[in-house]
Amino acid sequence: MYSNYKALRTSFIQNIEKQKEENLHIKLTLIEELKSLLEKQEDLNHTFPAFRELQNKWKSVGPVPQSHNKDVWESYQFYVEKFYDYVKINNELRDLDLKKNLEIKNSLCEKAEVLIDEPNVVEAFKRLQKLHEEWRELGPVPKELREEIWERFKKATSNINKRQQEFFERLKDDQKKNLELKDELCEKAEALANIEDSENKDWNALSKQIEQLQNDWKAIGFASKRENQKIYDRFRAACDKFYNAKREFYSKFKVMMQDNLDKKIALCEQAEALRDSNDWKKTTDQLINLQKKWKEIGPVARKQSDLVWKRFRAACDAFFESKSKHFSTVDESYEVNLKKKFDLIQEINDYKPDTKVAENVEALKDFQSRWSEIGFVPIKEKERVQAAYRHAIDTKFADLRSNDTENKIDRYKKHIKDLHGSGKGDRGIRSERDKLVQKFRQMENDILVWENNMGFFAKSKNADALLLELDKKIEKAKEELGQIEEKIKVIDNQQE
Repeated sequence: MYSNYKALRTSFIQNIEKQKEENLHIKLTLIEELKSLLEKQEDLNHTFPAFRELQNKWKSVGPVPQSHNKDVWESYQFYVEKFYDYVKINNELRDLDLKKNLEIKNSLCEKAEVLIDEPNVVEAFKRLQKLHEEWRELGPVPKELREEIWERFKKATSNINKRQQEFFERLKDDQKKNLELKDELCEKAEALANIEDSENKDWNALSKQIEQLQNDWKAIGFASKRENQKIYDRFRAACDKFYNAKREFYSKFKVMMQDNLDKKIALCEQAEALRDSNDWKKTTDQLINLQKKWKEIGPVARKQSDLVWKRFRAACDAFFESKSKHFSTVDESYEVNLKKKFDLIQEINDYKPDTKVAENVEALKDFQSRWSEIGFVPIKEKERVQAAYRHAIDTKFADLRSNDTENKIDRYKKHIKDLHGSGKGDRGIRSERDKLVQKFRQMENDILVWENNMGFFAKSKNADALLLELDKKIEKAKEELGQIEEKIKVIDNQQE
């Protein structure tokens, strides 16, 4: 479209220039005719109408090339004035013509003076040029008023030209500011286009930023004619680079999502093949492994995501529901275990601590060992009985645990104090805290995974032993989790 516009504009300008050349030829011919009219020795009745006809023809002819405009006009004006000065016409007719020219030039002065207050400076300047063209086409006015009328018209012209000059100076300043603003937008767009690591880009957020930059660009006015196209090309190039990278990423992303979909469909088929299995332990492990693989696979297309997930979930749920029904018959033994655990809790509550610390330690170990040997209880009672056990143990043996924990915390406080006074200072303490927080989160996650996995074990001797060991592991981890939390508090208190 822009190329078409330039071609049309070039053709238009060429036609104008061609017309100006033709106008020049016509005006030169009219000057020759005017010159020959002065040389004729005819009476006024024949000469003056011919002169008027030449004037009317001159006015009807358009502009000539700028390089010839002044010479042509001066030649014409010279012969016109010579006609008035040397042709012997009666004074009455001459005065009438001069008076008429004066009236018209006064009117042009008034129009020019009105343009001084025209809000649109560019429009005022264009209309002034037309007034100047009309002025030049008019004949002379009485000699005594020529200077006065010209000064009036020149004063109005000067004021309009001054306003136009001020306007373009302001425009130049505005264009300079616009260029600076557009340069800033280019830098921002280029920064967005040059961000590396396309895999982890938030393309939606970045696209919104690019769109905002484009909106900001539209709100800014033009730069100078010389700079405007260059700065626009630079901004457009940055935007194009960004969108090309985005298209390339999503093209690859679609291929990746299709590959992920194929992998998840394969897992669905494997899960569906296991849904009717009666090998509870082996199949449970296999399904858990399939679930882990599922989590490791990346995203799929949104319209496929729910469908493939429901298919996979349905296969897993079918197996675990069958497993749950199978093991519902073992609930009776769980009730026996529950009674054993409550009896042991009562025994712990009835225990009278010895004055000898060693005796109390042995008693604590014995209670813990016997608790671990008791099998599973109904799942709905698990938390309640576990909480009762912990409360009983903590109540009877709080001093033992408190002393041990306090000793560890005291040693850690000394360690932090030494670290603060060392060369590492605050940097070393911050590093120590970051490690503790990371370890705390890791252990929280491990405990959650272990507790979740306990629900997948089938009832068997091997499974009971495994679960017993896992339960101990969870208890120990929770104690360590509490100690880590205390250490973090020690660091926070030290920093305050």
